[in-house]
Amino acid sequence: MKPPTYHEIRGPYLNKEVEETNKIVEEHKVAWNKYGCSIMMDKWTARTGKMIINVLVNSPKGSLFLESIDASDSSIDHIKMFTLFQNTIEKIGPSKVVQVVTDNASENVKACGTVEGAYKNVYWTPRAAHCINLIFADIFKEKPFSTVFDQGVRVHSYISQQPLLLNMMRRFTRQKNLVKPGKTRFATAFLTLHSIHLQKANLRKLFTSEEWSKSKFAKEHAGKDVARIILSYSFWNNVLYALKIGGLLVKVLRLVDGEQKPPMGYLHEAMNRAKEAIQASFTDEQKYAKVFQIIDARWSEQLHRPLHAAGLILNLSLFYDQHENISLAREMWTGFHEVVIKLTPDEDLQENIVDQLAIYKAVEGLFKLRLGIKQRKTKSLDSYKEEESTNLEAPP
Repeated sequence: MKPPTYHEIRGPYLNKEVEETNKIVEEHKVAWNKYGCSIMMDKWTARTGKMIINVLVNSPKGSLFLESIDASDSSIDHIKMFTLFQNTIEKIGPSKVVQVVTDNASENVKACGTVEGAYKNVYWTPRAAHCINLIFADIFKEKPFSTVFDQGVRVHSYISQQPLLLNMMRRFTRQKNLVKPGKTRFATAFLTLHSIHLQKANLRKLFTSEEWSKSKFAKEHAGKDVARIILSYSFWNNVLYALKIGGLLVKVLRLVDGEQKPPMGYLHEAMNRAKEAIQASFTDEQKYAKVFQIIDARWSEQLHRPLHAAGLILNLSLFYDQHENISLAREMWTGFHEVVIKLTPDEDLQENIVDQLAIYKAVEGLFKLRLGIKQRKTKSLDSYKEEESTNLEAPP
């Protein structure tokens, strides 16, 4: 097989690839026109020290990488971030943009506040995964979680820095390693403790074995400290306590950080279920009262958004299952109507949407058919809108 020449690659082949990419972009633009889209900004620092800002656009068609911006040569403040948001919104078209999604860095918060002022139809939404990571960070600042995590880090650091001891541990754990604590992703605090808990019996066997007692590590001050931690009942009780709290929040994190389904319509329900499960895990309210204060503070300040409320109400798989609870939640309906008013300034269209919502709430039209009931778990609302276009005009 004759490979392409350098000139073929940089000429016709490259042009062909650009054409294919442009076709993909045009397909996404059709979805942006029909459904609207979300702009997503993500800052990261490369190994070379360069600060890169990735700009992506998400719609029901999927996520599309738009561009990367090298921000290494200038300090990033809220004015420069606003200029970046503004340029991106204008490039896509303000009427097509529903929200701008960023992390909670102070410059983003200020810049997106200005965006919401400049574009009346555009929301700022904090990245849910980042918010939940910050919840973990706040929880692991409190005792006993901070204490037990510090002990877990000491155990991991001591074992991993001693090759002979690391190999000794692997013989007891069947070649399994402990999860390394991360510097920035606070959920790894939970994962580190979880990996230690899975090896509880093996670690206790290691530190009570003759092999350990005869090793040089058993005579070192740090080695004695680690052995004391592993053989302490209070350490394991606190590990279990942290896992009961953190395990349920990790499920929420996996939901919002995954790509299996759009999390916007599930976040409210997932967080409520996590709190209910945490509450059911303890008989003493004092065990989770402080944790709930931390969750509620972040929730109220960052995650309690009108778009999330509208997403839950328009989520067929949850709305009809929890109709009574959702119907009684005044803030849900307030959030939904705020979204309708903000995204559709035409008052006639607003009234039309509210009329259609009555059909949805009353389970009329296709929603009451046996097939419609069966497909609540598998179909999105858009599917119903397209199928019943003659009977139920689709809101934008």
